[in-house]
Amino acid sequence: MSLVQEMNERALALGVPLGVHLDVTYRCNERCIHCYLEHDDHGEMTTAEIKDVLNQLAEAGTFFLTLSGGEVLMRRDFFEILEHARRLLFSVKIKTNGVMIREVEARRMRNLGVEQVQISIYSRRAEIHDAITKLPGSLKRSLEAIRFLKSQGLKVTIANVLMTANLGEHDGVQALAGELGVSYTLDPTITPKIDGDTSILNLRISGIELNEVFHNKNLVGNVEEFCAPPPPPGDDVMEGLPCSAGHTAAYITPYGDVFPCVQFPLPSGNLRRQKFIDIWRESPELNDVRSIRAKDLPVCSACSHVGTCTRCPGLAYMEGSMRGPSTADCQKSFHRTGIPSANMLRKTRTSGPLIQIQSLVE
Repeated sequence: MSLVQEMNERALALGVPLGVHLDVTYRCNERCIHCYLEHDDHGEMTTAEIKDVLNQLAEAGTFFLTLSGGEVLMRRDFFEILEHARRLLFSVKIKTNGVMIREVEARRMRNLGVEQVQISIYSRRAEIHDAITKLPGSLKRSLEAIRFLKSQGLKVTIANVLMTANLGEHDGVQALAGELGVSYTLDPTITPKIDGDTSILNLRISGIELNEVFHNKNLVGNVEEFCAPPPPPGDDVMEGLPCSAGHTAAYITPYGDVFPCVQFPLPSGNLRRQKFIDIWRESPELNDVRSIRAKDLPVCSACSHVGTCTRCPGLAYMEGSMRGPSTADCQKSFHRTGIPSANMLRKTRTSGPLIQIQSLVE
């Protein structure tokens, strides 16, 4: 067992929020067409408030801290926040588009001991990448940032979200990551906006393309990891937990709202009114999330994929019920294995054969 696995198991047993994702701002210098956030500032936490939140997270036992946005460097106090986080000994991962990172910023990140920096690249062709970000020159500047970060010895990961606008570009981005000497991860899921707006879901790739991704030997190990908790005692899949959200992980918005996960926008408390530890331990919403086991899922518990599915309760929540299926994950399971999920069969049971086939493939 790896050290991280052991930490996760102990955190789960003790009810410790081992990893927290904190968005320090929703403001951004890009306007990515698939972004799930709204970029106006509606009253972000101040520097002092964020420092106090970090103190509370440290007291609660958090170790892994992801600082993200929006674009983190839109906050002029970002390095002050980062310094405070490292003073508290968090293992810090930064998610950024890199546009504002130059050699000075890269050196400061290195000197502060940042564990990893993740930068999104959607294509190695500027006309495609920049069309997605809606910021001319953004690919050039993001690649320069990667080179600056690498020159300082920092670990860098290129994150590539797969959508209709960059279909067929992932091989080129993966090759680019190899040339730059950085890691590469592919995320094939477009999520609804955090306010529930589903209009951007038309950017999701079709089942045919998804099938090709899951059967591309060059992508094995590079598709976005499933944020699952440790396996249940005795490997009884029916006693399994949906994911780490609310169990060992949490998400905090720039306004102090606490959610189980960045993809699970269930309001569970606000840090301007309550202490983090009180929300973590006593929130009815988080306790409801924690109560769910695979056996409690009306549709998924009867599915052949129940033990292997990457079902996201947050995506299910945005479809109507955190205990329901996640259509996107049903599609993933089907295209990994060729076996329809219980939810897919349920939806096609009353349809004709042609519609059934089309609905499973699309």
